[in-house]
Amino acid sequence: MAGPGRGTGSGDATYRALVRPLLIPSWLVIGILMVLPVALMAVYSFLTKEFRGGVIWDFTLAAYDQFFLDRGLFGDEPPRIEWTYITIFWRSIWQAVLATLLCLLIGFPTAWFIATRPARTRGIWLFLVTIPYWVNLLIRTVSLRFLLRDQGPMNEALMSLGLISSPISIINTNLAVQIGLFYSYLPFMVLPIYAAVERYNFALSEAAADLYASRWATLREIVLPVVKPGIIAGCILVFIPSLGAFLAPDLLGGAKTFMIGSLIDEQFRGSQGNWPFGAAVAMILMTLVLIVLLVYARAQGRAPR
Repeated sequence: MAGPGRGTGSGDATYRALVRPLLIPSWLVIGILMVLPVALMAVYSFLTKEFRGGVIWDFTLAAYDQFFLDRGLFGDEPPRIEWTYITIFWRSIWQAVLATLLCLLIGFPTAWFIATRPARTRGIWLFLVTIPYWVNLLIRTVSLRFLLRDQGPMNEALMSLGLISSPISIINTNLAVQIGLFYSYLPFMVLPIYAAVERYNFALSEAAADLYASRWATLREIVLPVVKPGIIAGCILVFIPSLGAFLAPDLLGGAKTFMIGSLIDEQFRGSQGNWPFGAAVAMILMTLVLIVLLVYARAQGRAPR
């Protein structure tokens, strides 16, 4: 009769033997749908643009050089820093940061409110938060454009109430883009924070109140450190898609609100696009995101437990 130790060892061996075969579908999905497209994009970023569209399999750094340096119309002038693309990149960063802060400002109290409702009603509140995701992002962005336009419902309502005398021009401004980003990604902030707050032990807040701690001190010293993982997850989930967004800038903004996602999208449209340059910009964007994530991961690894 086998002892407990022998039985456990046999079970572990069986488990180890089955792990790799069971992981094969996951590896295939990750490899085909994530690793392979990124690898192709990296390869294309080093190719040469074909005059009539497409690429020539001649490896070069011209696409990256085009992003950072301006060598004139015919490429024979002394190189200067290409501020056009750098400005677009910077605009994308501050728009994404602002969208993240706005989503956090609204998302945290919203998540707190939902998590503190009776258990029987939380599902209803979460249902209301996720309703917009029943509709495609393109349709929602077009609807938002209709709402914000000069002759749209918002301006007509404000004028009928006598709050304004003429329509407010919002479309084709940075404000319109910011509203689009905020509207698109707010649930990405609410849901992770809600999951963190739901696990929070509210007895800690009661104990702090018994010790005469102010509400601000309780929030700063007790609540925020506990729900910090949810806040960070929400910020990452909002910042990354906002950084590469192109629907909101295209439909709600204009030439002065061009963002990096729009720049990439433009390079792959029609026969006049520049695929190597678009791929290079995408790789630069992905590298920036990876650097941010690695810095955060390293900071978390060094943080005291």
